[in-house]
Amino acid sequence: MIAEETNLKDCFLITPRVFEDERGYFFECFNQEKFSKAVGEKFQFVQDNESQSNYGVLRGLHFQVPPYAQAKLVRVVRGEVLDVAVDLRKASPTYGQYTSAVLNEDNKHQLLIPRGFAHGFAVLSGTAIFVYKIDNLYSPDHERGIRWNDKDLAIDWKLKSSDIILSEKDKIQVGFKDFNTPF
Repeated sequence: MIAEETNLKDCFLITPRVFEDERGYFFECFNQEKFSKAVGEKFQFVQDNESQSNYGVLRGLHFQVPPYAQAKLVRVVRGEVLDVAVDLRKASPTYGQYTSAVLNEDNKHQLLIPRGFAHGFAVLSGTAIFVYKIDNLYSPDHERGIRWNDKDLAIDWKLKSSDIILSEKDKIQVGFKDFNTPF
């Protein structure tokens, strides 16, 4: 596995070692020892989640505040998404910046999103199955979000605005400047 830090401090793009032949392929999607060595920190993931979404669905930008903040390790099993992380850590040199990566069933890349980051993704293929590990349990009372189309963040979601499908919750999130970060 190769772990490359993105333009955001502590946020890593993970490329697994894939073994392919005429039968198909095999790879370790997660190995605690190798993962901790590659990213220089030990995470204890407590839950795995999976979602299926259709073309144009945009989920995000979501996060949980302390004491239920979450780190996520995300990947795509089927289809393709543009995955986005935004640094919300006020003391970070990359505060208010974002990174994005195309995750798909072919490249098998994963993105490690530490605590203190907002996360979202947009489905670029007809359908996508998205899976992720989290290191803290879901708490609806601690769930927050930032507007997906915030002008200060200026995220290019690689979709036409008319194609974007949002949940009611994601339509009413606050802007980045209106958010008082607890991180």
